[in-house]
Amino acid sequence: MTDEKTIEKLELNKILAEAASFAVLEESKRMLAETRPTAELAEAERMLSLTAEADAALFLHGAGRVEAFPPLADEPERAQKGAALSCGELLAVCGLLRSARVAYRSVLALPPEESPLLREIVSGIYFDETLENDISEKILSPDEVSDYASDELYNIRRSIRSLNERIRAKLAELVGGESAKYLQDGIVTMRDNRYVLPVRAEHKSRIRGFVHDRSASGATFFIEPEQVLEMNNELRELAAAEKEEIERILLQLSRRVGNMAGQLRGDIARLTDLDCAYAKAEYSYKNKCIRPRLNAKGVVDIRKGRHPLLDAKTAVPVSLSLGGNYRMLLVSGPNTGGKTVTLKMCGLFCLMAACGIFLPAAEGTEVAVFQDVFCDIGDAQSIEENLSTFSSHIKNIIGITQRAGADSLVLIDELGGGTDPDEGQAIARAIISFLLSRGCRGIVTTHYTALKEFAYAQGGIENASMEFDRTTLQPLYRISIGVPGSSNAIAICRRLGLSEEILQDAVANLSEGGRQFENILRSAEQSRIEAEEEKKRADALQAEWSAKLAEVNSLRDTLQKEREKLFLTAKVESRRIVNERTGRAEELLAGIEEIAKKSELTEADLIRARTLKNRLADTAFESEKEEQPQPSSRPVDISALHAGDAVFVRAMNARGEVLSVNLKKKEAEVLVGSMRLTVKAKELFAVSAPRKPQERVQVVRKVEPVAAVQTEINLLGKTVAEAVQEVDAFIDRAVLAGLEEVKIIHGMGTGKLKEGIRNHLRTMKNVAEFRSGVYGEGAAGVTVVKLK
Repeated sequence: MTDEKTIEKLELNKILAEAASFAVLEESKRMLAETRPTAELAEAERMLSLTAEADAALFLHGAGRVEAFPPLADEPERAQKGAALSCGELLAVCGLLRSARVAYRSVLALPPEESPLLREIVSGIYFDETLENDISEKILSPDEVSDYASDELYNIRRSIRSLNERIRAKLAELVGGESAKYLQDGIVTMRDNRYVLPVRAEHKSRIRGFVHDRSASGATFFIEPEQVLEMNNELRELAAAEKEEIERILLQLSRRVGNMAGQLRGDIARLTDLDCAYAKAEYSYKNKCIRPRLNAKGVVDIRKGRHPLLDAKTAVPVSLSLGGNYRMLLVSGPNTGGKTVTLKMCGLFCLMAACGIFLPAAEGTEVAVFQDVFCDIGDAQSIEENLSTFSSHIKNIIGITQRAGADSLVLIDELGGGTDPDEGQAIARAIISFLLSRGCRGIVTTHYTALKEFAYAQGGIENASMEFDRTTLQPLYRISIGVPGSSNAIAICRRLGLSEEILQDAVANLSEGGRQFENILRSAEQSRIEAEEEKKRADALQAEWSAKLAEVNSLRDTLQKEREKLFLTAKVESRRIVNERTGRAEELLAGIEEIAKKSELTEADLIRARTLKNRLADTAFESEKEEQPQPSSRPVDISALHAGDAVFVRAMNARGEVLSVNLKKKEAEVLVGSMRLTVKAKELFAVSAPRKPQERVQVVRKVEPVAAVQTEINLLGKTVAEAVQEVDAFIDRAVLAGLEEVKIIHGMGTGKLKEGIRNHLRTMKNVAEFRSGVYGEGAAGVTVVKLK
């Protein structure tokens, strides 16, 4: 179990305090501040799931937070034993009932599949809306009961108000009458809740009544006049009755509270749990945290993690992993480079997850749930125990080595520091070897070169370094796993302004082996940083071109689909047009044949035959006009191509018109539909001439000359059906006669005849347009028709 010292060193208490600040209830704030990490994987998963549900409830579905209510001490228990609660205590119970009701309904409104744990919490919540309403209506404030709390109380208070008015009226008579000259002041005051008059001492015998008090100087006596004595007595009785009725109302409400004392205690516990979950969710949301994956295998994989107590705008994200191919990390690098912060972040993340709090890291982050987390961080020098820095560190290390095991996370900052370097690094190697043999996971920071060499040779531990920019002499606060880091102490001293003479002397004092090792490390580190920068640029360029290629491919696929859709639509439409025209032509031919079979033809038959013939001609003309020329298999000769020539564009499977020719590039600009395309000569083919239409059968019948055709027709009094039939014959005669414009007289009337005629005119092939007559032509009672 993680001890309190570790929690304080890793600053989990600060994280819990910040999360508690988002809680609404005082009990929730206390509970969150006292939360301790669990060592059970299942419990940690449950707490994280609860936080995830609370996060979705608040920030996805807009659920309301837990409503605040005053803390309850022993009020439910006292009410259960028969005690009457005060107005303020009953209002606190009312707040609890309202909070329980709102929380219950809020959670039940969430999607069931997204809130199983929240529903489990509120499933046992009890609330009594009737009691809640009774308390809120009858209790106005912590000191006041409503007049309408009961009929009896209403009547008593009405009587009190009435009696007060009578008493004040009577006293006003005394103050303003003959007795006024005996009074010290012309005012009415109160003593012992009774109305009295301030009478001068020398005139006290002039006012008959009861003396209640006198002033400190003895100059004024406060006398209750006998005229209001009985009314004051009655007022006292009414006040006592009011008090008794209020106590009865409070006792009645308190008994109802006492009957549910156990349920109210359960409500407090459940609302506290709910409030804690919402507080964790809000903390995680405000700090842009994610839910980590958990495991019990000791694997820690932090991706772009940020210590939650650092400023999110300036903190540099750190990624690290351990527990897989290696169980421990030996982190080296410059001072102020972020070693200690990284070490603390690793331990803090494991503890936060075990408390059900999300982590400020990138998606994919995974941490382990450890049985124990041990740490030795910072200067723990103890004056009281007469311990030096080294002694206090070793005391902590002894405790760690005695208790740490395979399920433990061990975090040690500057292991072996504070003493002779040779002895310190020897002790550090021995401690690390011991911890590795016990199967511990952990992170150790160091400046010892010997430990860096040891990590190269020893299995289960891996070197890591905090990066340092040799150009700017500034730490980069990034961790690199696999290579040790140089302390760069001399470079840092130079940046901080230490004399160059001293620095040169310091370099000369370095051992040859140490100097060479540090130079190799610095060179390797610089080369690695440069290689990573180049890789980043290459990756960015590759990502950019991959995105562009994907965009081009997507556009190509879209164009191909549109082209296929266009061709399919064209085929369907052409098939429909052919079928429609064929059917229409067959109907017209059938009509002509039917007329031809008659032995005698009337004028109407001839007109109808001529009309059918014209319609058949129109149909044939449209078919000829819409027939598309077919491409030949012969490519065009680009040198013989001219603007205006018709060509077939194979890529578009459509006919086009040449706009211009570029002989040098062997390409032409072609208009296909509304698109202007530049097409290579090899994609252009000659267009074969369309098939000649079949000769149309002409129906010729010798008829007698007909009389001159009239230019207008009068349809007044006709039905729509009769008028339409006559309009057909009239228009046919006008067309045969070669008239360009005719007049149809239909009158104003109801407008139905006019509308029916005009609707029919819109369907006639030989009608170009029509309009209402103008003044002198018959105005709106006439339709003037222009023929084709």
